[in-house]
Amino acid sequence: TKKQARDSIERWSHFAGLHYVNNRWLGGTLTNFKTVRKSIDRMIELQELFGSGQIERYSKKEQSQLNREKASLEKNLQGIREMREMPTFMFVIDPGKEGIAIAEARKLGIPVVAVVDTNCDPDPIDYVIPGNDDAIRSINLACEKMAEATVEGLMKRVEKGLESPEVLPE
Repeated sequence: TKKQARDSIERWSHFAGLHYVNNRWLGGTLTNFKTVRKSIDRMIELQELFGSGQIERYSKKEQSQLNREKASLEKNLQGIREMREMPTFMFVIDPGKEGIAIAEARKLGIPVVAVVDTNCDPDPIDYVIPGNDDAIRSINLACEKMAEATVEGLMKRVEKGLESPEVLPE
């Protein structure tokens, strides 16, 4: 959710077809996913309402309120819109700032891969990537390599017949 990382996280997540959170980690995103899923469903409902033009049936005031609600939901949930099950791992840029996300992953047994700077505690991290979590170029490089490794791993699983080719990103 670090400001410097938002664009890189989104771009490389789209590249690899991964879910992401780049604005604000909502407490319970993983541990209370049923409730978060309801908010995602509401966001999808509002997006369809605006996309189909049915929003015109509402008054200007209601349109404004619905638009505000849609923008708020999209800001926080757009990256996990298609998430139906728990992730197999979590990649974090600044573990010092993302303590809640890491705590949730640890609670659920999800391995955490993180770029760890000298100001962060590496103990709760399963796979540490030493690096500068403040520089945009460093963040972009870490995200790029993580995305490439993920796509490469998916390709190997498809080649071995463990996954269907539909799991590969476009």
